[in-house]
Amino acid sequence: MSEHDTAANNPSAPGGQGTEIATLAGGCFWGVEEILREVPGVIDTDVGYTGGWLENPTYDDTHDSKSGHAEAIRITFDPSILSYEDLLEKWFFKLHDPTTLNRQGNDVGTQYRSALFPHTPEQKATAEQVIARVNASGKWKQPITTSIEPAATWYSAESYHQDYLRKHPGGYSCHFMRD
Repeated sequence: MSEHDTAANNPSAPGGQGTEIATLAGGCFWGVEEILREVPGVIDTDVGYTGGWLENPTYDDTHDSKSGHAEAIRITFDPSILSYEDLLEKWFFKLHDPTTLNRQGNDVGTQYRSALFPHTPEQKATAEQVIARVNASGKWKQPITTSIEPAATWYSAESYHQDYLRKHPGGYSCHFMRD
């Protein structure tokens, strides 16, 4: 698959047979990637930009609502080990605060929004069900602001953003697992 995945609705690209793709945005992509890459069943992670209108955005383009893109992570996973439902409920909704609109910690702006970009009708239905359960659970004092947006063209972030916290241990992250 090319850097700019125009087959945004193909859940098996680029992973191939027996894999699925999930695209999630939960604030700064460094911290989301750092946590999710270690989850059993996750095969690969790629940080990048999606959900906006500007073609071929750069990191700078995503700030100050210049492009509409979210900092996101594209995850290739094995659904026989990790279901999309568990990825959302046991990981995504615990590694960030899904109640803060366009914000995670000190990071503020639409590029830091909490969003899901389902690749199939099944992923969309699962996302809706999980959001409803998380909202009803009482875990969060405020309502969930996570949006469900159409899967869109994927733009991989610049190489220095890939595996950033592995390259820079102790670097900034506002992500951690909550109970």
